[in-house]
Formats: sequence, C-alpha cells, structure tokens
Amino acid sequence: MCGRFALTASPVEVGEAFSLADLEPFPPRYNIAPTQPILMVSAGELREPGSNFPDRRSLLVRWGLIPAWVKDTRDFPLLFNARSETAAEKNSFRTAMRHRRALVPASGFYEWRQIGGKRVQAYWVRPKHGGVIAFAALLETYAEPGGSEMDTGAILTTSASSDIAHIHDRMPVVIHQQDFSRWLDCRFQEPRHLADLLRPTEPGFFEPIPVSDLVNKVANTGPQIQARVEPSEPPRPARKKPIADPSSQMTLF
Repeated sequence: MCGRFALTASPVEVGEAFSLADLEPFPPRYNIAPTQPILMVSAGELREPGSNFPDRRSLLVRWGLIPAWVKDTRDFPLLFNARSETAAEKNSFRTAMRHRRALVPASGFYEWRQIGGKRVQAYWVRPKHGGVIAFAALLETYAEPGGSEMDTGAILTTSASSDIAHIHDRMPVVIHQQDFSRWLDCRFQEPRHLADLLRPTEPGFFEPIPVSDLVNKVANTGPQIQARVEPSEPPRPARKKPIADPSSQMTLF
C-alpha cells in the first residue's frame, strides 16, 4: 500500500520531469498523508501547434478518492489507494480508470514492517539513483451537495518488488517517464491496453532506508524524518519452559 509519501524535489525539477509549463511554486513536503492536498498531473487541452510541452496540466487534489455517485461522504471509506489488479472492475474506480488517469510526482514513499499487526520499523523507500518518480493515480471530481466541486484522487498499488517485499507485500505503481503520455491518454488507451504498466518496479530500482518513528505522526514534517537509523530487531518469541515429566521427579512417597 502507500499511506505516506514525500515530494521534496523543486518545482523546476518537477516541471522538467513532467513537461509542465508555469508550475506554481511549492515547498518541499516530507510527510504527505491521506486527506491532504497532493499534486497530480493529468492530460490537459490539446496543445497548440509548435508547443514544446505535451497537453498536460497540474492540479491540487484531495488524497482520498470520492466517486461521483456518493451521496454522503461521512458514510464512505477513505479511498487513498486502489488495487491496480481490480481497479478497472470496481464500481468506485472503474470510471476514473477509463477516463481520468493521472500521475502523482513523488520523491519516494514510506512503508512499515509489521509483526503481529504491530508496526516495528518504518522505512523511507526512495529511488536508488534519485530524481522525481511518478505514481499511477486516478482522478475524480466530486460535486458536493452545496454545489461546490472538489478534485479527489487515489494512488494505484501493485505487488511489491523484490527490493521491499521483506517489508510489505504492496507498493505504489510507478510509471516511467517514457510511458507518461501513454498512461495519461484516456482518449485512445483503454485500461486493457495498459496492463503491462501496472507491475512492480525492476529489481534495484528502490532503496529502503530504515528511519525513526517520527514519520508516524503527521505533525512531523521536517527532513529529520528521513534520517537513517539502526533498524530495530524484531521481538523474539519468549522461550517456553519445558514441562517436567512427573515420572522423572524425586518424590517423598
């Protein structure tokens, strides 16, 4: 899954990576959590002849997709992830998967190793060679009862690559730069044409770095949460005392 990520690259770096013109300035963000606004890139209007930029636009989106058919958001779960294997069939994601695919610029994400359902070690998972990466995402505009509209979105996940499978069994889908236009093309590319993109990253792409539990709290937003620490040892099961055989014990009778 992907429940926290970071975008610490500069607006210039993001603009160059995604071929975006006039990207608004933004600060580095080290601990982005669901329900917060995130930057997304989607297909825009048809580009003008001679333009050096593809038809892409950037927008701020609430991280947590709300389908258009939802009546009361208070009774609806927070959909910040969508399983790529079933998104094209699920009622909540089917329309967005066909008509509103997007990209989420990121510098990496966080994941937790768990034992017995308890988090025992946090990891900052970043591309081994640095740079900005793109998570596959879905976009949905939700019309609130009062008439206002809100852009919402979810990040697609897939099975974990060999780099992080020992930490968690899921990871965000990463779309490589050469596939941006194909993924964003909702006019001619249907979900069945893009199945080859919904796969784990190749071995060696990501580097998991053990970090402290500072990342657990959304209020911690500084670069210190990405500092490497010594990974904690998993708790060892308590040794059971052997049950003595009564026949081997001394007795007074």
